[in-house]
Amino acid sequence: MRLPQEIIRDKRDGHALSEADIAGFIEGLTQDQVTEGQAAAFAMAVFFRGLSLDERVALTRAMTHSGTVLAWDLPGPVLDKHSTGGVGDTVSLPLAAMVAACGGYVPMISGRGLGHTGGTLDKLASIPGYDVTPGLDRFRKVTAEAGCAIIGQTADLAPADRRLYAIRDVTGTVESLDLITASILSKKLAAGLQGLVMDVKTGSGAFMARREDARALAESIVTVANAAGLRTRALITDMDAPLASCAGNAVEVVYAVDYLTGRAREPRFHAVTMALATEMLVIGGLAANIAEAEGRLTAALDSGRACEAFARMVAALGGPGDFVEAADRHLPPAPVVRPVLAQEAGMVEAVETRAIGLAVIGLGGGRTRPQDAIDARVGFTGLARPGDQLSPNDPIGIVYAADEAAAERAAASLRAAYQIGATPPEPREAVMERLG
Repeated sequence: MRLPQEIIRDKRDGHALSEADIAGFIEGLTQDQVTEGQAAAFAMAVFFRGLSLDERVALTRAMTHSGTVLAWDLPGPVLDKHSTGGVGDTVSLPLAAMVAACGGYVPMISGRGLGHTGGTLDKLASIPGYDVTPGLDRFRKVTAEAGCAIIGQTADLAPADRRLYAIRDVTGTVESLDLITASILSKKLAAGLQGLVMDVKTGSGAFMARREDARALAESIVTVANAAGLRTRALITDMDAPLASCAGNAVEVVYAVDYLTGRAREPRFHAVTMALATEMLVIGGLAANIAEAEGRLTAALDSGRACEAFARMVAALGGPGDFVEAADRHLPPAPVVRPVLAQEAGMVEAVETRAIGLAVIGLGGGRTRPQDAIDARVGFTGLARPGDQLSPNDPIGIVYAADEAAAERAAASLRAAYQIGATPPEPREAVMERLG
């Protein structure tokens, strides 16, 4: 390969990189022949100069093939969904089980929390015994037997992405559309998928707060994925308020179980979950159209088959065999649980969703440093929605905290995140656009 500094210089100066240059740089990164400083310089050059479609595809393929690429021999399609992240977005937990109950196989490789957004892996790690980083053999076995397995990125799959991502996270280059695209798709391609549905969030709780930025990312992922041989569609969904009426780790697992069992199915969460799952069934050939897919998914929920698939996955990955029946007993309880009361009467005009995510981090439910431990017990439930009418004694949420001082700080942050007045908010569709 050419010297790494020459490749960096070419991109810094705005020149297109060849497929060989990109493949060589990523191979060097994987084999420790490219230094962290050179990788950081490459990421910054890409951040400012951007990549063409051909370069994006080449980078995605190189990162995909930096480690093991799975191949599956299963009687149904291998499908997945990926979200760009938000607050109260615990869709992956019920969705994987719902698709599995309809004949799909979902080997979902998920991530930990990033910035103000919650991580699917952190939520599942709150389940006692659940192995979030099994070996590939166990991953394959659980996927085949339960129909779904939600785990973290292993050392074998797309190792170049893992190294480059860690560098991006500390060099201010996380938001690069080109690098986001390659990061997401390299892991999905390495997982041996036959179909992918992207959930690109927009609004105050999303990384892509502006809808036009979310659309640009969705178009990039759909275009690059299809060019790389992975059939992909994308939905742009609303994150201007928490998707679920809770935010945290253990509290979101309980919410997902309640959704699967039918104890609680909030309309906006249900709309997004169903929209993503129907696209997965159609793209995988498990339903001829959206209406048929909706019927199959509704039957899977109402019959309990989706809930059973989730229970099988949890048990197969080391969690309690009766987790669905006794989630509250198995999950760690918070020492302090108390309502956060509104301090004025009026209507919820808007919610600063990102601030709620940051308040969860302040409680200990997220990280400020990569090595930080997560307190799975903390978070919020019962969060008020835009358009809700409140009196001064009505709660805008319930805080779960490690101690009274943390609860008081979180309560103040939660109140500050809510704009209460007399103006009804503009209605926003939960699912805003479909692409692909």
